[in-house]
Amino acid sequence: MARALVTGGAKRLGRAMALALAERGIDVAIHYQSSAIAAEELAQEITALGRHAICLRADLLDEDALAPLVPAAAEGLGGPLQVLINNASIFEEDSIATATRESWDRHIMTNLRAPFVLTQGFAAQCPSPLPDAAGEPVAQGLVVNMIDQKVRNLTPQHMTYSIAKMGLWAFTRMAAQELGPRIRVNAIGPGPTLQAADQPREAYLASRKATVLERGANPADITAALGYFLDAQAVTGQLLCIDGGEHLAWCAAAKT
Repeated sequence: MARALVTGGAKRLGRAMALALAERGIDVAIHYQSSAIAAEELAQEITALGRHAICLRADLLDEDALAPLVPAAAEGLGGPLQVLINNASIFEEDSIATATRESWDRHIMTNLRAPFVLTQGFAAQCPSPLPDAAGEPVAQGLVVNMIDQKVRNLTPQHMTYSIAKMGLWAFTRMAAQELGPRIRVNAIGPGPTLQAADQPREAYLASRKATVLERGANPADITAALGYFLDAQAVTGQLLCIDGGEHLAWCAAAKT
């Protein structure tokens, strides 16, 4: 029986991925920071699907809260985890002119340090690979890091956020090198998918229209990418940009 931890799992894309895992027969630990009600409601939905779900609160800006998260998820679900989705993220705008030590620390801690520490804990408890019919090893662990299409399309906006996500993309590839064949490590880079709370509707729709496909992604596109990584046993160290082609910035720019 497979078990997963999804950080930032109570809402938005984290919620969609947690449900997608449950629909595949995977028990889920839902990490949250402040969305306790949403996490409990999601746990009830997962339970209704016949899977086990627990809710774990932790502030990923607090170093002391990180180390216990994977062991607590494994204990609460009744065994080692096979899936870790590093989804929780801080996304705040700054630039060289406006970035502060606080904005640097917030982005680096949540978007890079936390996934690093959680992956360390995940690797320490992950089962060994099992042989397939040909005698080749099949990884029993999968880490999926939620990055951003921005790592393929750098801009000076969201400076410290983008630096942190670039670091997470580098870590994805290096972790894939070190942790194989026990664990596969991959990444998803969303583009315009869900409207942010502080984003005007017109700006959100314009960002979707400005992509190569003249559309953004939907949560089902993200969960489809997750499903691919779950199934594709020969894939590690890869990034799927689920963004309507937004990372091909020249094409969008040429239309304007």
